[in-house]
Amino acid sequence: MPPQTPPVKPEKTPTDRQQRRAERRAEMVAAAMDAVRTHGPAVSVAEIAAMAGITKPVLYRHFSDRADLQKAVGEEAVSLLMGRIGPALTVDGDPPALIHGIVDAFLAGIEDEPELWRFVVHHPIERATGAEVVDDAREQIARLLTALIGERLRGQGLDSGGAEVWAQGLVGMVQSAGDWWLERRTMSRAALTGYLTSMIWGGLSGVLGEAEADPARLRVVSLAEKRTGENGGG
Repeated sequence: MPPQTPPVKPEKTPTDRQQRRAERRAEMVAAAMDAVRTHGPAVSVAEIAAMAGITKPVLYRHFSDRADLQKAVGEEAVSLLMGRIGPALTVDGDPPALIHGIVDAFLAGIEDEPELWRFVVHHPIERATGAEVVDDAREQIARLLTALIGERLRGQGLDSGGAEVWAQGLVGMVQSAGDWWLERRTMSRAALTGYLTSMIWGGLSGVLGEAEADPARLRVVSLAEKRTGENGGG
């Protein structure tokens, strides 16, 4: 029998190499997020590399610098948070219920991933990059709220010029309250959600020309939730 010719391995195309590189980068981002969860927001690049099972020089083959790594982790963390908030933004319900759902989804997101939230917002490797990622997430949420508020105002024949201002203010208030709550935990998430919903809807109901906010429709903190909060419940 004539000798068999060994099979020729197909050469990898540029597209194959790019895909593999993208996959490796995604694996390293996932490892970086695990490192943040393990070591906290002040995690070092060396600890991130160790979590990925590689050295720092290998890590930097996939990221141009520390800011690039920070941005990649931040974008993935924001994607997780938006995955929680997104469904709440599409719920077809009365305004208080919609506000309650959005606020609770945000608080649930940072409660589930507190170290990632602190890493992106308060302890970024490069502060300018961390701010950029957070601002992008704020803009996504604010744009959706602007559309919702503006649509409601126009539907009632009212001036919608202030919709964007109110949306930006609401996003900033909830983020600030969430940061405070994450550090203090002096009340339950349900209680904080109720307080914020009451304040937001109380203001918006005046802007939207509603009569008085109907207590039956308004999400108010119950005495049971207050007691839970005093006992440090989640």
